[in-house]
Amino acid sequence: MQESICAPICPLCQRPIPEGVPQSLHHLAPKLKGGKGGPVVLLHHICHKEIHAALTEAELARDFNTPEALRNHPRRAKFAAWMAKRPPDFMSKVSGRRRRQEAFGESIFRTMKARGLPEATPRAGPNREGFS
Repeated sequence: MQESICAPICPLCQRPIPEGVPQSLHHLAPKLKGGKGGPVVLLHHICHKEIHAALTEAELARDFNTPEALRNHPRRAKFAAWMAKRPPDFMSKVSGRRRRQEAFGESIFRTMKARGLPEATPRAGPNREGFS
């Protein structure tokens, strides 16, 4: 008699993680925030990338340190609904990190403007005119 082997279930999208599909271990408490050696969960790699694309390490440690909290985050819930329509081996680029970087750049721009600093500083280097 042969036993059936069940694929693990991704706690974010609640779908099976079949053998051969990229997967990742997610530290529920980020390692940088004291979670080294703490509990981890197995996720689809795309689900793991989605978590880190929008949430900072501090947010993960403070507010989203359980699978339930991650699932209940508004963006995660929308992502899980979107993923439910995809095949188990689906991979895609995850947006979010770029938005965070753009927001960070905008805050630097506002700070420079408030301090009366020039909006753009030319980069100096050996390939610019006037430099040898």
